[in-house]
Amino acid sequence: MSSDTVGSDRARRLLTFGFTAVAALAIEQLGSYLVTSRLPEYHTHVVTSVIYLTHLRNTGGVFSLLPGHGAVFVVISSITILGFCLYVAKSTTMALYQSICFGLIVGAAAGNVCDRLVYGAVIDFIDIQGIPHWHYIFNIADFTIHLGAWPLVIGSLVRGRAAHPAV
Repeated sequence: MSSDTVGSDRARRLLTFGFTAVAALAIEQLGSYLVTSRLPEYHTHVVTSVIYLTHLRNTGGVFSLLPGHGAVFVVISSITILGFCLYVAKSTTMALYQSICFGLIVGAAAGNVCDRLVYGAVIDFIDIQGIPHWHYIFNIADFTIHLGAWPLVIGSLVRGRAAHPAV
């Protein structure tokens, strides 16, 4: 491949990553804004028999661990975001889908950081009912992180198998 092709592929991956991150951040922040402005905290709005919107504020980490330590999570998340950005910027072999996945993860993580800075907590509101042993309320960022992470995991497993076929 010529250096022009490599450079244009890299530029396209970086633009895709940046656009995806900004879009994920914007959608997450719009969700947080709409919930905080229209649904009082601890109140629930029934969307369907399975999907509810319940406004909660999470001052802790995943599954509300370490409540009241939001500043720690801002620092950890910011370092992680920076690490992902550097990884994407320095990568020379990243596939386009990986740029999208990393953009989703970075934008979602940035959305949670913004929630903590603006509202003092992550705004959780997606409440799925009717699943046995499921009592978690999450937000758009949580969903988006999974949307980005799982294809990366599956892709690495598939590539790993292709590189090391069973004997």
